[in-house]
Amino acid sequence: MAPYSLLVTRLQKALGVRQYHVASVLCQRAKVAMSHFEPNEYIHYDLLEKNINIVRKRLNRPLTLSEKIVYGHLDDPASQEIERGKSYLRLRPDRVAMQDATAQMAMLQFISSGLSKVAVPSTIHCDHLIEAQVGGEKDLRRAKDINQEVYNFLATAGAKYGVGFWKPGSGIIHQIILENYAYPGVLLIGTDSHTPNGGGLGGICIGVGGADAVDVMAGIPWELKCPKVIGVKLTGSLSGWSSPKDVILKVAGILTVKGGTGAIVEYHGPGVDSISCTGMATICNMGAEIGATTSVFPYNHRMKKYLSKTGREDIANLADEFKDHLVPDPGCHYDQLIEINLSELKPHINGPFTPDLAHPVAEVGKVAEKEGWPLDIRVDALACQSLASAAAGYSVAVKSMEPGARWPGLESWLCHLTATNS
Repeated sequence: MAPYSLLVTRLQKALGVRQYHVASVLCQRAKVAMSHFEPNEYIHYDLLEKNINIVRKRLNRPLTLSEKIVYGHLDDPASQEIERGKSYLRLRPDRVAMQDATAQMAMLQFISSGLSKVAVPSTIHCDHLIEAQVGGEKDLRRAKDINQEVYNFLATAGAKYGVGFWKPGSGIIHQIILENYAYPGVLLIGTDSHTPNGGGLGGICIGVGGADAVDVMAGIPWELKCPKVIGVKLTGSLSGWSSPKDVILKVAGILTVKGGTGAIVEYHGPGVDSISCTGMATICNMGAEIGATTSVFPYNHRMKKYLSKTGREDIANLADEFKDHLVPDPGCHYDQLIEINLSELKPHINGPFTPDLAHPVAEVGKVAEKEGWPLDIRVDALACQSLASAAAGYSVAVKSMEPGARWPGLESWLCHLTATNS
């Protein structure tokens, strides 16, 4: 008599019942699109997991989140030399994003390659050529008129070579990426220095030049000097007038404008959960001011909620399955470790002259008097916005303040950033 399993198989065939291999079912579950705009481009957490396991076995030590994402995108994880701050890595980024000023030369270079389509999902965002002069509607009309030839070129070239096109008026590149393209574990390169904004959603997002973008779009491995990793451990929770921008202003005061050079700043610790997803994006966005390669936060419930609220619950569910690869390993080593108690963090103002001159708001007047700085100061919304590095998800509120006892005669406007919590 045939074995029971064989009888079941024959019966299934006779009844037309479809059979699945377990691995096939898992692969089908893992097929989640990178974005709603690219339904046939999938997130490859399985490949990320495979590469991480290869590297972990080679290095034989716990890995930081930054290492997991970066090494998880190695072109050759089995033989690639890996030494922080020394070796050069050959990486395979997941996608490319370009703003309209830098996309022009990048697209011309790609066209000269002779390829018929970009090798990875790529997008163009028309925001940088819009000058703020009068008001939103008038400035947008003026930009469309002046840059019509540029916009037509980018739109038609994008359509021909498979590059997504976000027309002028559709929004700021960093916010569009955060809402539509960034996801936990992604390796994204963008032709803008504040591309690291996407780190607020758990991705390694790095600002590059147009030539680097062309390499990736052409399917050529992208080279990056193996970054060091600076850990910022956050404890406590934000309260009172303190906001996410105060975290990076504090970090800037510690590391200075050069302290992050050649390194990824990796935030971790229990305090992370008190910061909204857009707040984490703001912190990562402003990391460019300390010279960091990029900044990143570990995947948590805040990111899950943000993904769900932006119509990407399927990505959140998939990230939950692979969460171990989207957070740092216990006991991992950082090249430098900074600890900040958010419960004790006061509102900060950085400057003047340099973004790493950090002062708690309550001490600004006393420092100004001591240093002989002008006491009659005028600050407008644009100045505040530059401090915030045009942080996505945040608005600048300029509030009138009465002169304080520590700063006699002050008639100024102080900036305070208010977060749009996810």
